[in-house]
Amino acid sequence: IISVSAFTGNLTNELFNLKSNFTVIPNSIDASLFEPKQSNSEKTTILYFGTLIRKKGLLELPEIFNRVHNSNKEVELILVGKDSADIKTGSSSTWQLMQPLFNETSIKKVSYLGAVDYSKIQDLIKDAAVCVFPTFAEALPVSWLEAMAMEKSIVASNIGWAQEIIEDGKEGFLVHPTNHKEYAKRILELLDDDKKRLQFGTAAREKV
Repeated sequence: IISVSAFTGNLTNELFNLKSNFTVIPNSIDASLFEPKQSNSEKTTILYFGTLIRKKGLLELPEIFNRVHNSNKEVELILVGKDSADIKTGSSSTWQLMQPLFNETSIKKVSYLGAVDYSKIQDLIKDAAVCVFPTFAEALPVSWLEAMAMEKSIVASNIGWAQEIIEDGKEGFLVHPTNHKEYAKRILELLDDDKKRLQFGTAAREKV
């Protein structure tokens, strides 16, 4: 029996009342395909890539970005990924649910690109200052590994699997998605500190 993270293996045992031994074989990527590249972009961008869905913290992200925007009017938020229906409200679009949660000025700095070709993801990661993943539910996310392999600083969720990928304060920052104030603070800290972004990014690729 294998699991991509200790978190997922232990939770499976707990949910099904099992005592199965398992081996962790983490998700992986080809690090030679996701290499650090110099960005020529003059914009300061925060990137989220993945499905737009409640369980990945997308309804928390507007509140977080509102706080970031209050302190830094130049920063932009780019969202990339397939839109999805919302199981809680019955809405056919998580993006539609997100839009009213941004304030009037911050939403002008938000771009939703929808699903893009896999090859273009690397360009978007390359140009991002910070990648954000405020998710509630993952096993061991490949998207984190891709961003880390490209030496990007990350602010991610601190739930379950996260500590198996990122040590808080070493390869990135880990914050609970509902702690909007702290999440925004950590993003701003990285935006304001080129040296820390570089330090986190280098450590992140080494971890991958």
